[in-house]
Amino acid sequence: MPDTATTLARELNLKPQQINSVQSLLNEGATIPFISRYRKEATGGLDEVVITTIRDRLEQRAELEKRRTSILESLEQHGHLTPQLKQEVEAAQEMTLLEDIYLPYRPKRRTRATIAREKGLEPLARELYQGNAVRLDVAPFVNPEKDIATEEEALAGSRDIMAEWISEDRTIRDRLRAVFSSKAIISARVIEKNKEQGAKFRDYFDWSEPISKLAGHRYLAMLRGEQEKILRVSVKPSEEQCLQVLNSIFRHFQGMSAKQIRLAMEDSYKRLLAPSLENELRADLKLKADQEAIAVFTDNLKELLLASPLGAKRVMALDPGFRTGAKLVCLDRYGTLIYNTTIFPTQSEKQQKEAAKTIQTLCTTHDIEAICIGNGTAGRETESFVRGLDLPASILITMVDESGASIYSASAIAREEFPDLDLTVRGAISIGRRLQDPLAELVKLDPKAIGVGQYQHDVDQSMLKKALDETVMHCVNHVGVELNHASVSLLTYVSGLGPALAEKIVQYRWENGPFASRKDLLKVPRLGKKAFEQCAGFLRIHGAENPLDNCAVHPERYQIVRQMAKDCGCTVKELIQLPQKRKQIQLQSYVQGDVGMPTLEDIMTELEKPGRDPRTTFTAFQFAEGVNAITDLQPDMVLPGIVTNVTKFGAFVDIGVHQDGLVHISQLADTFVKDPNEFVKVRQKVRVRVLEVDTARKRISLSMKDIKQ
Repeated sequence: MPDTATTLARELNLKPQQINSVQSLLNEGATIPFISRYRKEATGGLDEVVITTIRDRLEQRAELEKRRTSILESLEQHGHLTPQLKQEVEAAQEMTLLEDIYLPYRPKRRTRATIAREKGLEPLARELYQGNAVRLDVAPFVNPEKDIATEEEALAGSRDIMAEWISEDRTIRDRLRAVFSSKAIISARVIEKNKEQGAKFRDYFDWSEPISKLAGHRYLAMLRGEQEKILRVSVKPSEEQCLQVLNSIFRHFQGMSAKQIRLAMEDSYKRLLAPSLENELRADLKLKADQEAIAVFTDNLKELLLASPLGAKRVMALDPGFRTGAKLVCLDRYGTLIYNTTIFPTQSEKQQKEAAKTIQTLCTTHDIEAICIGNGTAGRETESFVRGLDLPASILITMVDESGASIYSASAIAREEFPDLDLTVRGAISIGRRLQDPLAELVKLDPKAIGVGQYQHDVDQSMLKKALDETVMHCVNHVGVELNHASVSLLTYVSGLGPALAEKIVQYRWENGPFASRKDLLKVPRLGKKAFEQCAGFLRIHGAENPLDNCAVHPERYQIVRQMAKDCGCTVKELIQLPQKRKQIQLQSYVQGDVGMPTLEDIMTELEKPGRDPRTTFTAFQFAEGVNAITDLQPDMVLPGIVTNVTKFGAFVDIGVHQDGLVHISQLADTFVKDPNEFVKVRQKVRVRVLEVDTARKRISLSMKDIKQ
């Protein structure tokens, strides 16, 4: 039996050494971002996606081995383990095969076959199952004392035993499994008594399609309808197709055997095989649908978290409202609250004049560089009001997606940050900080609360949480974190830290002042050398004495940079500042031990632009003037919009009317679109044409066809 590394290497088209290296690093406590960024020589330059795949497959293999051990123990305990059976169990490389091998020996509840065996009918079943019983004397098996009054009852019991044998036969299960996976039809039918309350599932009231064409989001929708007792769903091929397979297996049976096996075969399929294989298939389809939905969610979340930051600017943020007014806050360049009040820009003329004066005065007093308005209720009206003021042209005015801001404002994190402030003021602060740095603010939310997926409540929740947490971790470490301003929430996702150490870092910073260097992290209680190794390269210290502390060069490689500077006859700072000095470096001469060209090339890239933010530059966005509500829309209008969600069936776009419109996959481009993610991303600015408006149902159909983007 090949070892795990060889098996996975063949499966993933990698070298066994790469698998072993990743496994060793993971076992030592290394994180995926750290391995991908700082251990390229060990892994052969594998990226996070491949390393994650290796990690997941290693976990699956571990589960397989755990199950294998459990099965061997059970077989031995019950006296079934033979040398041949042990060899088969040890050779099985897939969980399905392992379970098929174990199935005939697995302890089971008292079945019809069990009862028939207790009545002494197994010898009769064996005679029939040999296939050549043209005539057989059944009379000796009739025994009223064992509740077998007639020959037919004896034959019925023998068929129960044969039906179980058929259902547990590996070859039969494999052949029927192939039919299920290639020929199955999924069908959904409405439960008539619940038809009215299940109107949202009406597309599936009388639905059927081959599973080969089944989209994951449709399957999840049908499962939800089934769970809510609106639909009946089945997933299986025609009974005739499967019985043909069984008939071909037992076609050599003769006479009495042929008749009894046919009856046993039909019973086995309907009562045992079909339900079992349908459950298997449904579980497989559910897993694939979950993976598809989670991939959509993580792709969207990544785009949202890596949205362009405005950066360290002084910001005024407004959380709009009609009756209660707009909560206004002023934040300094680092997101610290310096002022808050409430204005009423959508009320009486007098209140509007007061609101205008307040905004103008605060912009001057606090030297405001940007004003952002939440895109919720009264957002467009408040934006129009602010744009109508006589403000300096240098002040940027934009809207910000406030999804989840109310959840943050009521959270424990918000209460800890601002214990004396009202919920709505906290929400306004969050809106302002989202403009400054979306990533730093959104990490405070449960990723599911951001709402950029499809059917996220229907997928496996533990799988979803793991994927979303890893996406957040990837984004945080990809961007890097400013050590002296980062919140506990942000530090939590830094490689090697977690909530406890993040708390310790912030507490140390509070008690001792800003960190002067990365090595000062080792003074933080309980932050040991391993945690330092994992986190240091992803943390930045702006203005540090050592300029390398503000870039992605890992401290373990500082000596190499110092040697480069020495060889060039300059300081490290000069090496960073002077391109002509860097041109003198011959990288090959610094290859040593575990430091190869990949690491050296990364170092040079970082020295060119130390501490660079990989996110795109912020550009302001403005919705169309005069289009504030769904009633303002007319067919053929061409409007600017922002993509808020991408699904497998299309993209949702905010066009500033408090109701996102849908660009169906068929309307995304002038060419054929298989995957919407290849054409649009969350937060992308687009131009769309209004196709249809259903005001009553609040549905807007949009198109991006024949529009220059």
